[in-house]
Amino acid sequence: MLKLPDTIENLRSSLQRLPGVGQKTAMRYVMSMLNWQDEDVHTMKSLIESVKEISFCEDCGVFSDEIKCEICISETRNKELCIVETVVDLLAIDASDQFKGKFHVLGGVLNPLMGIGPEELRIKELELRIKNEEFSSIILALNPSVEGDATCSFIKELLPSGTKVERIGFGIPIGGNLEYLDPLTISKALENRRCV
Repeated sequence: MLKLPDTIENLRSSLQRLPGVGQKTAMRYVMSMLNWQDEDVHTMKSLIESVKEISFCEDCGVFSDEIKCEICISETRNKELCIVETVVDLLAIDASDQFKGKFHVLGGVLNPLMGIGPEELRIKELELRIKNEEFSSIILALNPSVEGDATCSFIKELLPSGTKVERIGFGIPIGGNLEYLDPLTISKALENRRCV
């Protein structure tokens, strides 16, 4: 079997660290990059290096060029607060254009087996926001897992009594067939049923 130059092998190996990129896809990327102009390579290099310089909004935790992001400083957003695990979750909910409130990124969920407690998450920042800002309701948009459920329970205990707390609905995806769904998904769908 042909041994490729170390530079190609190292780049392929590095690209495989990206989610969803296997050995063949990584090799296709390398082959494509070999045909790039010098300026394209330099541009990509500087963009990759600048990723480490990205900062986060001090309030919600999303990427931001400023101390506070455009969502947190917006005066048109309503008084709801949506708590999510990751920035990717925030982006997905915001892209739906159905939620017009503010967000808070925890940075994960409680998982004692993995050594993730409240100190490893943005819980203190959440407590500070709830103390300093007025929210009409709190929406817990954490994934339906044991850890997600435990994190929701933990957060509910932190909230002042009388705070309106909701959890996003889970269940059957649009276009999904009951026969192919797992019992937990069906269970959540039945829990979140509503009148029509």
